[in-house]
Amino acid sequence: MRIAIAGLGYVGLSNAALLARKHHVVALDPQCERVQSVNARRCPIDDPQLSDFLLSAPLHLEATVEHEHAFGRAELIVVATPTDYDARTHRFDTRTVESVIAKALAVNSSALIVVKSTIPVGYTRELRTRFDYDRIIFSPEFLREGHALEDNLRPSRIVVGHTGDWGRLFANLMKDASSAPDTPVLLTGSTEAEAIKLFSNTYLAMRVAYFNELDTYAEVHGLDSHQIIEGVGLDPRIGTHYRNPSFGYGGYCLPKDTKQLLANYDKVPNNLIRAIVDANTTRKDFIADSILRRNPRVVGIYRLIMKAGSDNFRTSSIQGVMKRLKAKGVEVVVYEPTLAAETFFNSRVEKDLARFKEVSDVIVANRRSPEIDDVVEKVYTRDLFGQD
Repeated sequence: MRIAIAGLGYVGLSNAALLARKHHVVALDPQCERVQSVNARRCPIDDPQLSDFLLSAPLHLEATVEHEHAFGRAELIVVATPTDYDARTHRFDTRTVESVIAKALAVNSSALIVVKSTIPVGYTRELRTRFDYDRIIFSPEFLREGHALEDNLRPSRIVVGHTGDWGRLFANLMKDASSAPDTPVLLTGSTEAEAIKLFSNTYLAMRVAYFNELDTYAEVHGLDSHQIIEGVGLDPRIGTHYRNPSFGYGGYCLPKDTKQLLANYDKVPNNLIRAIVDANTTRKDFIADSILRRNPRVVGIYRLIMKAGSDNFRTSSIQGVMKRLKAKGVEVVVYEPTLAAETFFNSRVEKDLARFKEVSDVIVANRRSPEIDDVVEKVYTRDLFGQD
């Protein structure tokens, strides 16, 4: 099968690599550097397994910036473009999805279009009406940053928002491309599939918020948060996974997906969904106040990234803390090796780690690292378990 994939981020590239083992895949992206990297078999994102896969696996994969070349002869078009949350409209900015579909239909009137970008509940139905084209379906993605390929090779589940032949075709395609033949497959309505994505990520955000609020309580009362979380997690109904406190949930998905789900709750009674969104703000307020109580003149932000082994710091929780500190007049300096710029939101970027440690009165680290163990007396973190 000839497949086109629009977008070379975590979702698009991991799907392209996976499917290119057995199919001819043409990946489309507007960034020339990403296209050149993929064609040279260099991974443009930070994912060690995906990097090795691009180099060593026999793949029928090419990348292009020309949509006619990507879409013209494709039998299947996968849309994996970013959909950020727009605070003005209280919904995802879906213009990239609409642009891809418009360009695809201009040169191809028969391909099956599968949207993997995260979208509002009910959006696929709107797309079919807007473009007067029934062959548009939605299939949510459930990936972890830094493990994008692994989570496609061995997915927790395959969900496709179509119960007919097109849904079965795409589900079988993904299952056949994976290394897990026993992966559960769920074919649903399109709107139900959209809801599955948003409710899944909101549940994860709720779990992060829960353990963060437990940690807040323990810190305020001088209790050992590690012991409490350990004891709570030993209940098998709760478990010891996904429990490490942080400065709040962030990254590509959780902040925007929780807000979109809350927007979808317009005129629907709720308490919990609103609380999950609000809890993230409360946690950042508490973290910033805890840092300010140390009366620092200069606060060093050690890494902007959300997770170890990631190059993503979009909407990372530490940025929210950073903004709160600056609003109180505290000087902030940033150490982030992935940044080439000299400043980050008007804060100085210090490239030399030794100098960064020297000038910082308090070093704020969402996650611990051996790099700053020698100045542990300066470090403020809530990383209790040394994991994401």
